Amino acid sequence: MSDRTPAPPAVPEPAATMRAVQLHGFGGADVLDVTDLPRPEPGPGQILIRVTAAGVNFADVLRRRGDLYPVPTPLPFVPGAEVAGTVAALGPGVDGPAVGTRVMSVVGDDASGGYAEFAVAYAGSVVPIPAGLDDDTAAGVVVAGLTAVLLLDAAARMQPGDAVLVPAAAGGVGGFAVQVAKLLGAGTVIGTASTEEKRAAAAALGADHVLDPESPGWAQRVRDLTGGRGVDVALEMTGGDRLAETLAALAPFGRLVVYGAAAGVAGSVDGAARDAFLYDPAPNQSLTGFTLGGWFEHRPAVAGAALGRLVEWVASGQVEAPRPRALPLDEAREAHRALEAGEVTGKLVLRP
Repeated sequence: MSDRTPAPPAVPEPAATMRAVQLHGFGGADVLDVTDLPRPEPGPGQILIRVTAAGVNFADVLRRRGDLYPVPTPLPFVPGAEVAGTVAALGPGVDGPAVGTRVMSVVGDDASGGYAEFAVAYAGSVVPIPAGLDDDTAAGVVVAGLTAVLLLDAAARMQPGDAVLVPAAAGGVGGFAVQVAKLLGAGTVIGTASTEEKRAAAAALGADHVLDPESPGWAQRVRDLTGGRGVDVALEMTGGDRLAETLAALAPFGRLVVYGAAAGVAGSVDGAARDAFLYDPAPNQSLTGFTLGGWFEHRPAVAGAALGRLVEWVASGQVEAPRPRALPLDEAREAHRALEAGEVTGKLVLRP
C-alpha cells in the first residue's frame, strides 16, 4: 500500500478576460456597456494588439444606431475600427512586428472591435508607429487619414490643379482631406463646416474657403468661388438632400465620391438634378460610392501603400494629425454623445 498522498485533480486556469465596451442592441449612447469579455486570440495571419488608445469615428455611431452601414453589425458587438498599442502576440504564419512593438491598425471586421483592452488585426493592416508620434494621435490616423488619402487619390483620381470640395472640413476625415488635397496639388480647396470655430479650424489646416453648409445657396457659392465651373472633385458624407446639393456644385467631368450618410438617410438625386446628371451634354460627371473596408478586402496592396504614404507624411510633419481628446473607456457613452451632437473638432480617442 502506497503512503503517497494523491495529487489533487488539476483545476483549469480561468480564461483570460479583458474590459471592453459592448452593445447588445441598437439605439442611443446608453446601449454602450463596459463589461468583461474573453480576451481574443490571434488566428492565422493575425496579430493581437494590447490597446492603449482606440479611435472614435462617426461610423461607430452609425453602427451603434443600426443606421445604414456597408457591412453587418453582429450582436453583441464591440465597436471601434482603429487602435494604437503594442503587439501582444503573433498568430500562426506571422513573423512580425515583434511582440512589444508600438503599432497602429484597423480592427473590428467581426464582433471584436477596438473599444477594448485587446483587439485582433490582420497583419497586413498593422503599421509600426513612427518615433515622435504618441499613441493617442496614432489611433486617430489610420481610419480617418487613410480614408482621406484613398478618397482623393484612388477613388476620385484627383489631379494637380483640381478644385476640391471637402465636407466637415474640421472633422477627422475632413481635416486630413484638406491637407492631403493640398499636398497632392489641388488648385483650390473649399471646405464646409457648421460653426465659426470649425470654419476657422478648417482654414488653419489650409482650406482656401470655408462655407456653412446650412446656409441657403451654399452650392451656388461654391460655383461662384470657382469662376462658375464648380469643383472637379467633391466628397459627400451627410446623405439626404446634401447629395443633390453637392452634385449641383460639381464641374463638367467632375467626380463626386460618397463615403457616408451621417444624417442616417441615404442621399438621393431626382428631378432637375437627376436630369442634369443624366442628360445634360456638358456634365459627363461620375458618382462613386466608397467604403474603406472594401479597399482592404479587394485592393489590399493599394490600401497598404496609401497607409505607408500617410504615415510618412505625418511623421515628416507634411500632414498634421488632429489633436486628440482622450477619454477613459468608461466614458464611451459621453464620447458618442459629443460626436453625435457635432461638438467635436479634431479627434476623440478612448483609453482602455
